[in-house]
Amino acid sequence: MRYFSSESVTEGHPDKMCDQISDALLDAFLAGDKGSRCAIESLSAGNMIHVAGEVTSSTDVDVEKVVRDLVRSIGYTKQSFGIDADGFDWHLSLGKQSPDIAHGVDQALESRDGSSRDPYDALGAGDQGIMFGYATNETDSYMPTPLWLAHRLAQQLSVARKTGLVDYLRPDGKTQVTIGLDNGKPVEVNTVVISTQHHPNIDHEQIAEDVKKHVIFPMLELVDLDSSQTRYLINPSGDFVTGGPDGDAGLTGRKIIVDTYGGAARHGGGAFSGKDPTKVDRSAAYALRWVVKNAVAAGLADKMEIQVSYAIGTAHPVSIFVETFGTEKVNVDRIEKAVLDTFDLRPRAIIEELNLLNTPYLPTAAYGHFGRADLDLPWERLNRVEELRQASGL
Repeated sequence: MRYFSSESVTEGHPDKMCDQISDALLDAFLAGDKGSRCAIESLSAGNMIHVAGEVTSSTDVDVEKVVRDLVRSIGYTKQSFGIDADGFDWHLSLGKQSPDIAHGVDQALESRDGSSRDPYDALGAGDQGIMFGYATNETDSYMPTPLWLAHRLAQQLSVARKTGLVDYLRPDGKTQVTIGLDNGKPVEVNTVVISTQHHPNIDHEQIAEDVKKHVIFPMLELVDLDSSQTRYLINPSGDFVTGGPDGDAGLTGRKIIVDTYGGAARHGGGAFSGKDPTKVDRSAAYALRWVVKNAVAAGLADKMEIQVSYAIGTAHPVSIFVETFGTEKVNVDRIEKAVLDTFDLRPRAIIEELNLLNTPYLPTAAYGHFGRADLDLPWERLNRVEELRQASGL
């Protein structure tokens, strides 16, 4: 037996709060101007929030109102909870996108050097970088089991708080799941760790009992795994009263493994939240999830990872690399060719195919960007399965 662990965090975790602030603002700018270029970062420490970055847009957004409304919706309505939505100190440092970057995005290298073959060559990548996509058939969501379950626990922790099932909970919280693997297949839930913020003077045994009853056990019923010997670690450090930004500073983009595949796949390092889809850190990572989910669903492999790289200001990817971990059903070279024949991975094509200028990003900013059965995300749709099967000769 081997063991693999992944973690998630609640929407009230300070880093996740900052991700949501950045994406709430991105949604607001895109709602008023689909051509908005945004790279929005948020920082929270104590009873203070600072929003910074670059925005070029024709629309006006009441940034402070968006931020205060978002913080209030999470449940941070008193400073004793970690931050007060109506009373935190406020700082704003938003400039405009660099004209040098804008030039390369608006007029890609292919259109500047005469090699352009169609309108999709006009839009260049907003930065260089490497992006990854991953999928596995071990769950119905094509996500790795430890992360999928960690996300569900984090969501249920928030549900228990907001519905009053456990009325002494506060917004901050983290989950972690260790899964036992037999020959690579998930077979048991080895350990569940939950750390949840709570009101003062709540007995630890009461917290453990309530969290098991209202959070853990309902979610374990969703997986066909042995939990007879599961170890439960609930608030193992003791009291967790001080939380949110009052306990730890928060920053956009600091939960990139939580956002993606829980460590089961590699990561290129680029965060998602606050970035409009001309930034391939976001749009290409979404496209690659779309690619591999369809490929695994098509039966090309049991699990698959794909890497694509871009150069700033160019439309076409620089490279593509497929990894199937020895689970491929056809030759990997044929899989790569099938991917290239089936998907157009130029930024403008990605944006159009996945409708990325009309997709709300705020809902993705907590509980994962992938494998979300509760959201109708374009990159989660299985709409290229037959094309991949035909292109690969399967």
